[in-house]
Amino acid sequence: MHHEAVGRDLSRKVHAAEAAVDHALIEIAALTAALPEARMRAGVSGVTGQSAFDDLAASLSDMTRARARLGGAHRTLAALARRMGLGAVAAGPMDKPDDQPPLDGSGGVTANMVNEM
Repeated sequence: MHHEAVGRDLSRKVHAAEAAVDHALIEIAALTAALPEARMRAGVSGVTGQSAFDDLAASLSDMTRARARLGGAHRTLAALARRMGLGAVAAGPMDKPDDQPPLDGSGGVTANMVNEM
């Protein structure tokens, strides 16, 4: 496989992993939000299900850390791709508003799919 094909494959996998983590966060947050409502609708004590609520809150925290670590891996892989001359392997559906365009060794901007749009 050429480096470009490997880069595109990894880029797709990174974006799929990021989407999966975001979807997991959405579902965990929805479940966490549903617990107090379910408790009130059932008319049970406020302490009922507290350990489940605590576990879900911890799960949200863990997923948030996982999301941050995945973002770090994404940035590391993007930097590696640029060093290998693969700046055009971006496969994500969105731009990154806080990102600076990649720079080549001479201080100029290296064109890629993200900053050509």
